[in-house]
Amino acid sequence: MATGAALTMGVASCSSPPASDTAFDTTELDSAINPCDDLYGMVNDTWLAETPIPDDESGYGVFNQLRDESLETQRGIAQDAAETLGSEDANSDRSKIGALYESAMDEKSIDAAGVAPLQPELARIDAIGSAADVATFLTEDAADGGSIVFGLTAGADYRDATKQIGFVAPTGISLPSKDYYSDPQYAPILDAYRSYLGTSLDLIGADAAQADQAVELEKALADASLSPEQARDPATQYNLVTVDQANATTPAFDWRQYLAAQGVSPDAGFSLAATPYFTRVNELLERAPVDQWKSYLRAQVVSRSAERLSKPFRDNQFAFDKQISGSTAQKPRWKTAVADVNTAMGEAMGELYVQEAFDPAAKDRAQQLVRHVLDALKVRIENVDWMSPETKQKALDKWSQLVPKIGYPDTWRDWSGLQISRGDYFGNLAAADKFNHAYDLAKIGKPSDRTQWAMTPQTVNAYYSPSDNTINFPAAILQAPFFDPNADDALNFGGIGSVIGHEATHGFDDQGSQFDGKGNNVNWWTPADSEQFAARTEKLVDQFDGYAPIPGRPDIHVNGNLTLGENIADLGGVNASYDALQAALDSDPGSAEEKIDGYTPGQRFFLNYARVWREKTRDEALITQLSSDPHAPSDLRVNGVVANVPGFGESFDCPPGSPLVHEGDERVVIW
Repeated sequence: MATGAALTMGVASCSSPPASDTAFDTTELDSAINPCDDLYGMVNDTWLAETPIPDDESGYGVFNQLRDESLETQRGIAQDAAETLGSEDANSDRSKIGALYESAMDEKSIDAAGVAPLQPELARIDAIGSAADVATFLTEDAADGGSIVFGLTAGADYRDATKQIGFVAPTGISLPSKDYYSDPQYAPILDAYRSYLGTSLDLIGADAAQADQAVELEKALADASLSPEQARDPATQYNLVTVDQANATTPAFDWRQYLAAQGVSPDAGFSLAATPYFTRVNELLERAPVDQWKSYLRAQVVSRSAERLSKPFRDNQFAFDKQISGSTAQKPRWKTAVADVNTAMGEAMGELYVQEAFDPAAKDRAQQLVRHVLDALKVRIENVDWMSPETKQKALDKWSQLVPKIGYPDTWRDWSGLQISRGDYFGNLAAADKFNHAYDLAKIGKPSDRTQWAMTPQTVNAYYSPSDNTINFPAAILQAPFFDPNADDALNFGGIGSVIGHEATHGFDDQGSQFDGKGNNVNWWTPADSEQFAARTEKLVDQFDGYAPIPGRPDIHVNGNLTLGENIADLGGVNASYDALQAALDSDPGSAEEKIDGYTPGQRFFLNYARVWREKTRDEALITQLSSDPHAPSDLRVNGVVANVPGFGESFDCPPGSPLVHEGDERVVIW
């Protein structure tokens, strides 16, 4: 399905700290660093030197700070709901959140249960005696909300975005990307994963040697999987088939039964992309020993549930996770409990969160900023000199159909059908998994609803959805340093304005440009314009390919193709928001030269842009990010972007030849 392009990953709060008169602490700036040489360092080096990464984090920055504030707010909501259980209707959202949080905090009962919650699933695996039984297990597991090997979700039809269809996508590998199973540089991680699975199997009373069988089957799936870079291409994510066509691809697996078990009409048709992967699944069903499948299924069942089980399982999970994240301590139990509430009832928590922490005035001001930035983007599209009038009009048509959504849904979801019981932690999460899966699949065959959100209000993030051409800004990102009602326009345009521009530009990046204003996957480009676009984006690919962001590891580079969409969005977002600031300043003669704390509005724009991206990341996490994440490291989202923005060099009077001033053919100009 057409997945949205998110700004980053994380969850956070909306209550802003009191703003100073200037809303920017200039004492943090390192005056010894010339911004024309290193804007990110000038703004953030002092903070980076003074700020440790918390033991339970893989990195720390503005997003983490805001997330922590949010988690505290949500913790208060959940604790209060738990402490007042019985004082209101047990079927209310608040009571369910309280009962869920209470059960998640009861470590004594969770630890006493040991492996017992998994026994029904493990017994079903033990009973498998044939490849047909494996297929039956996968089908029955999917009906409960599981997604071992592959999973079914709802999404807009690429050819007709007004309707929802089913999308079946691969889920069979657990490591960050397929390269981890074959590239020698990741061999230590694969060895650690094998050891982790061995311990997992030992904890359920199985032979630890089965881990070898499980890993070998997973390696076979990985070999037929798409790379993260390949998966970014919409053409790899959609292949509408009938049930008969799907069954012809996998004769050993019955898709009619699979769909019917999940309440989906087998006659509707669905998307089965990544054909080589499903061909490999069929080969493994036909040829792999049944005992190997059973080893793989046991390992998968334990892995997906480890954090919901007793301490030995959680400790084993963390021992492996830290190889990838670099974190040195597990998260405190209350953070896990809040995360569980979000997984199970995220929008219900979001409704309570908005009531407690969101200022409606922030939404009104954000709507104004959105309008200013979108207007600036329109002007930039109109002024593009490399595009034909025909394609430009199509781009403007798409721009005119872009829908901004701010804060939270207009209509809250109904949770009355979800049953939550006090004292049943594992059962509660299993019930929520099944409930949420059924809620999603119920959309199939119905009209698409552009008002629905893919993020909860308490999430510090934003996203663009190509399938409905919307830009979405949850309530929690409307806070300092992204947005501050007490700050000058320059800071807000440099913060939330750049985010707004980023998400809107996603509609015109290498992925978004393949969808029209209604969300249909159609080609609206002339061949010549498509070639021009590709040539310009290739220059950006080359720039980011050249960055090796880990000190002492010149062999590890950014993948310019993998990060292309986000880099286009960063560049377009900064340009559009900076233009919006200039338009605001033009309406107030003389304001462009008015300084605050010695900095002009243009300079403050870029100072805050650099501040919102401050982040300190462990090397282990950075290596993982570079291998699989479409976002470039934070310092490059600043320095690698502003070097292509004329307004940056102009604002700081950077001399020609400055490291962060690309000129002539070196400068990337797209939107």
